[in-house]
Amino acid sequence: MAETEKSSGSSHEDDKPPNPVSFNFMVPKKEISMVPDMGKWKRSQTVEKLLAMLGTLDRWIDETPPVDQPSRFGNKAYRTWYAKLDQEAEALVTAILPSERHDAAPEIAVYLKESVGNSTRIDYGTGHEAAFAAFLCCLCKVGALRVEDQLAIIFKVFDKYLRVMRKLQKTYRMEPAGSQGVWGLDDFQFLPFIWGSSQLIDHPTLEPRHFVEEKVVNEYHQDYIFLECIKFINEMKTGPFAEHSNQLWNISAVPSWSKVNQGLIRMYKAECLEKFPVIQHFKFGSLLSIQPVKP
Repeated sequence: MAETEKSSGSSHEDDKPPNPVSFNFMVPKKEISMVPDMGKWKRSQTVEKLLAMLGTLDRWIDETPPVDQPSRFGNKAYRTWYAKLDQEAEALVTAILPSERHDAAPEIAVYLKESVGNSTRIDYGTGHEAAFAAFLCCLCKVGALRVEDQLAIIFKVFDKYLRVMRKLQKTYRMEPAGSQGVWGLDDFQFLPFIWGSSQLIDHPTLEPRHFVEEKVVNEYHQDYIFLECIKFINEMKTGPFAEHSNQLWNISAVPSWSKVNQGLIRMYKAECLEKFPVIQHFKFGSLLSIQPVKP
């Protein structure tokens, strides 16, 4: 009997669950709230390749300084820079694509070349910006970019694209393409205002009224796309903000970022996507077809 009890006791001992693993539990919280935080987020190889490609375009600007010329605007050295891109575009795109999609490079390269301005007029505008969005869309359609890349597409790739375009605009004194002057949102860009306003939705302290305050812009521009756009405008234009950027000044009176965002989307549709002077230059192919979608 004693043996049985001992055996039984041993059996109960064996049945005990192992010691639990030690955890330090915490309430989950957001970690990607500002652009610099994106360094914590693992980027895909395609994103890294896109950043490297944009770095190449940036380096070419340094290698192609402006030339002396009588005209203040539209420096002709831009055409030399553009000729380099025109020659290398397919190779640059091929290096980004997976090997089984290299045959798509000629089609996708067209959007890359269209995204940096016009070499004849030496100007840049929202139509060229739309071409870069189309370029990224094509990379998504062929599977080079994936859903998990969506944050990096905006906060890393598009942000880098903006920086290169601003450098082009300043270096070669590019003219705004189809600018509406003070009645337009911005001489060169539109999309970063849409994405930038969405980034600021539900921000605890920054409201639309704050972006016209230079102190706020200087403090937060590195973290928020919208404020970076405002900073660039402040650098490029002189005089009262309400006079040189009347549309943005009016937007600063909107009570919330969500309403700003909704209004900008409607405005982009009306002023860019539905304007003949913009869309007449847009090119269509197999990836972005003009044919109606089959039901």
